[in-house]
Amino acid sequence: MALSRLAELHGVATSYSPSPDRVVPAAESAVVAALAALGVDASGPEAVRTALEEAEAGQAARLLPPTVVLRSAAPSADPRTAPELAALPPGTRVRLTRDPDPVPARPALAGGRDAGEAARRAAPAAQAPPPAWNWTVPLVPAATAPPPPAGSALPPAADVLWAVPLGVHRVEATTPDGRTACSHLVIAPDHIRGPETRSWGLLVQLYSLLSHRSWGMGDLGDLTELAAWAGRVHGAGFVQVNPLHAAVPGAPTDPSPYRPSSRRFPDPVHLRVEAVPEYTALTADVRPRLDGLLRRAAALRAGVLAGEALIDRDAVWELKREALEHLCAVPLAPGRQAAFDDFTAAHGQALTDHATWAALTERHGPQWSRWPAPLTDPRSPQTAAARTELAARVDFHRRLAWYTDTQLAEAQRAAREAGMAVGLVHDLAVGVHPDGSDAWSQQDVLAAGMSVGAPPDAFNALGQDWGLPPWRPDRLADNGYAPFRGLLRSLLRNAGALRIDHVMGLFRLWWVPAGAPPTDGTYVHYDAEAMLAVLALEAHRAGAVVIGEDLGTVEPGVRETLQRHGVLGTSVLWFERDWDGSGLPLPAEAWRASCVATATTHDLPSTASRLTGDHVRLRHRLGLLTRPLAEEEAEEAAATATWLTVLDGLGLMGAAPGGHLPGAAPDEEAAVLAVHRFLLRTPARMIGVWLPDGTGDRRPQNLPGTWDQYPNWRLPVADAQGHPVTLEQLTASPRLARLLRTVATEDQTSAPMARTAPPDARPV
Repeated sequence: MALSRLAELHGVATSYSPSPDRVVPAAESAVVAALAALGVDASGPEAVRTALEEAEAGQAARLLPPTVVLRSAAPSADPRTAPELAALPPGTRVRLTRDPDPVPARPALAGGRDAGEAARRAAPAAQAPPPAWNWTVPLVPAATAPPPPAGSALPPAADVLWAVPLGVHRVEATTPDGRTACSHLVIAPDHIRGPETRSWGLLVQLYSLLSHRSWGMGDLGDLTELAAWAGRVHGAGFVQVNPLHAAVPGAPTDPSPYRPSSRRFPDPVHLRVEAVPEYTALTADVRPRLDGLLRRAAALRAGVLAGEALIDRDAVWELKREALEHLCAVPLAPGRQAAFDDFTAAHGQALTDHATWAALTERHGPQWSRWPAPLTDPRSPQTAAARTELAARVDFHRRLAWYTDTQLAEAQRAAREAGMAVGLVHDLAVGVHPDGSDAWSQQDVLAAGMSVGAPPDAFNALGQDWGLPPWRPDRLADNGYAPFRGLLRSLLRNAGALRIDHVMGLFRLWWVPAGAPPTDGTYVHYDAEAMLAVLALEAHRAGAVVIGEDLGTVEPGVRETLQRHGVLGTSVLWFERDWDGSGLPLPAEAWRASCVATATTHDLPSTASRLTGDHVRLRHRLGLLTRPLAEEEAEEAAATATWLTVLDGLGLMGAAPGGHLPGAAPDEEAAVLAVHRFLLRTPARMIGVWLPDGTGDRRPQNLPGTWDQYPNWRLPVADAQGHPVTLEQLTASPRLARLLRTVATEDQTSAPMARTAPPDARPV
């Protein structure tokens, strides 16, 4: 069928398999809409025939794909070994221009404090490679081609000649008959380095972590304190946080950190205002106003901590914004100005676009699609004129981005100085809000009229529509994956690791046409090898670990590919069963090593809630169950009992064999400890401890399938009775101390084979 062939050429699926034994055809309307979003007219039989002829002719005439990938185990590679370049017609003249921005690799800091500086001092200075290489494709394979003659534009030594460093280079080719092609050559490490030692760490939603200095929600000062305490007192190796991406302004703001305005820049709502250096330079006439803001912030904080109010991001931002207006009116000292200038130069056009968008939202509202038509184009003359007119506001938003980046850097520095092997683990959301900064500035690489979601499955028969415009795979390739590279580089600036939400999106995404139900969508494929190569390159440059959230339905081969390239997976205890056999809990020794092992996530019940069945009763109260309550409770109780039997049989329920009296219900805290003891018996490279598990918190931070029925993303960490717990109380909590002491102590004795890097976690 012509439409199927056309769709295949553009990476659009015409069917999908929700299970190994089922193939479901995709809605034809979704296939046609996806092709339209990729600039291909498939509106009728004649249009399909024409588009197919053009696509096949273009493919036949193409000299090079828009992006070529070459993997290397060394810091450089011979580009002639790339199959696409080696296959060029003999006599083709090729010019390769070096990556203009080859950010050097940052040494891994596995030794904790000061190890990075020692590594930098010990590293030899790298010799700058030439700006360009020229060669002619020979009649013989590149591996046997002789070096160029003396006096040519290239050095005579073949071993030096082709030492092209890691990076994204530009290739220009001209055949003997005059045909030309341009391409991007990605030379990337063949493997992302894994953790050099096994480590454990905390998982926390930052907004939920309030201290006595917070302005109504957790901030970067709280994160800094938590990391320093967890590392120094308990020996934690990392702290994983929710996405800190910038949000779309509005009333109310979407509280979900997974529907951000921009994934490249953090949200200044996370700032600790008093920690900004300009705070100390405020003049006496401004101080009373700041004191008034502090009193209002204290009232917000008190309301949340007393359990009377939810976290109100909008109210917090209203106060912080007013305070930051005063701080940004303070002239920067020379050294600070130089640092700010460096930051703005490093982020270039992306930061200018983000700050311009923020300034325009203040004048025209947060929905850029409703702005005056010329301003919906970030490159229009009218937008340039508006940027000039609003220069002061643009600079204000640039400075907020810098302030936030600086405090993130301080948090990561505190984590490493506390001895953490990894430090901060940042979270990358799967997409951006259609009204946000990235959607405005990157319209050329986003698929108009489409939204990311998920097809119907065993957990959701109606499918899901997340309302996030997807990247166009063709435009990413045409740009040498520059948008993806820039995004990764920004996130990895202040991180020891990056978690990628729905990592399967590097391979394919479910596209839902605007106005259609999620069932009427289809998968669109991405060049996973290129995406993973770019990911490996930027992770190498940052010296960072990469974690993929690969829960749920995963296409066959995806987990194996991720593991082969060094991306850790995510394994949650309650889901780890022998699904292809007995269905019983998977023994600890059978777990994969290349993962972060944990008891729960932000989208799942806390361990205490699962043990007690509270999560089932919560879903019943909200009308989310599809079966009678008794059936759901019985099924969950049986699943939990199976795990408790396993834990008890392994002697993990307490110091004495059996852990509790025969026939008695297990102690909740003892069961929580047993769950984590089990995780430590697995070979997992990283063990994640959900912070609320240390307090007995029953409430999930997010309840999928709800919007206003449940306060998603607005709850502080609480104890077993639902009373909010401050950071200060957490660090003094005997229950949390027992959990972390158990993890830290038993991590030294459990799974000894996992404490050194296995083959699937070797450094690059």
